[in-house]
Amino acid sequence: MRILPFITALALLCAGQLFTGPASADAFASKDDAVNLVHRAIARVAEVGMEKAQPEFMDHGGKFIDRDLYLIIIDKDGVRVVHGQNPKLVGKTYYDAIDVNGKEYGKQVQQIAEGPGKGWFTFVFKDPITGKLLPKENYVERAGDYTYLAGVYSR
Repeated sequence: MRILPFITALALLCAGQLFTGPASADAFASKDDAVNLVHRAIARVAEVGMEKAQPEFMDHGGKFIDRDLYLIIIDKDGVRVVHGQNPKLVGKTYYDAIDVNGKEYGKQVQQIAEGPGKGWFTFVFKDPITGKLLPKENYVERAGDYTYLAGVYSR
């Protein structure tokens, strides 16, 4: 029967599970979204402290991970206290981070944090949605004892 594959495809399409074209722009975070996420995180830490906010920042069902957007927060010693995509990196140093092309982006973050206190940097990283290595632009802002990062992937 030829009608069964058609009905199955139609059902999947109606359920939103059949993808036939490029994703819409709102399927991915914007640079404004990244800046807003960092500012919300800074406000949350000011409100409740890092110890209480940390699990919220890494909760995939919570308010601080959205599409391909997540937080990384580094303490004053350059150690990750939050990583919204890979909790195994919490407790590990960030300032020695190098991308797949050998770019020492961790040092760039340190320079921004210790210099102007906020800014952007670019490196290559694995996109959590597509699994592809893509250029990523990260926003960095230092507030108190922490440096906050959130980034968007160039598609």
